[in-house]
Amino acid sequence: MNAFTDVSYEVDNGLAWITINRPDRYNSFRAKTVDELVKAFKYAWADNEVGVICLTGAGEKAFCTGGDQKQRMETGDYGPSDSGLFEVEALHRVIRDVPKPVIAGVNGFAIGGGHVLHLLCDLTIAADTARFGQNGPRVGSFDAGLGTGFLARAIGEKRAREVWFLCRQYSAEQAEAWGLVNKIVPAAELKTEVRSWADEILKLSPTALKVLKQSMNTDTEHFVGIGQMAYSSLRLFGESDEAKEGIAAFNEKRSPDFGKYRSA
Repeated sequence: MNAFTDVSYEVDNGLAWITINRPDRYNSFRAKTVDELVKAFKYAWADNEVGVICLTGAGEKAFCTGGDQKQRMETGDYGPSDSGLFEVEALHRVIRDVPKPVIAGVNGFAIGGGHVLHLLCDLTIAADTARFGQNGPRVGSFDAGLGTGFLARAIGEKRAREVWFLCRQYSAEQAEAWGLVNKIVPAAELKTEVRSWADEILKLSPTALKVLKQSMNTDTEHFVGIGQMAYSSLRLFGESDEAKEGIAAFNEKRSPDFGKYRSA
């Protein structure tokens, strides 16, 4: 745990704080970040002293802004990992599978893959400064599994399509109105509020909570298989000129030119 560089892990009175610690990159994740997040969730899973987990981001600007597009531009991928694979599917899996409630403490931007991470957490408490949205089609990427189907379950088909097809950003108030957020608090009170919710949860039967979480997950489990198929497509798409145009435009701070890729 002390060897983590991209993530910090701390346990305090039954609550495990997992913090993405790359504020200079708006807490975007590279492959190493994802590896460390998976390990941190497994540490919390195995620790009998832990009853609740909070995923949050370092600093005041961002919870997580998804994959590190600067890294992707520089090397063509998200950098080296322990297994040689980009384990983002494993991260999604462990957030759902860990038999303890996971709270997203959204302290700023939850965009792209970061938006998917907060969505997969069991509960979301947001700072009043938080912003939510998708960015994939703008940078030549997509999440066609949990990030779409599960999102539609949470907020409805029309709104989920708006989120993905327009790539707008939404305020914490809008996210709460749509059902993406459980509660909004002033930014300075976010950690205190997470602590309060965790303390309520820690008074409850851990076995009952585990079975309840597993029961709720069964209804959306098929999205995991769809996501695996979509990830295979994404790997192929990522090598295309169209996807590369999205990455280049993002890093050059300009609008992408996708017009020539529209075909019947």
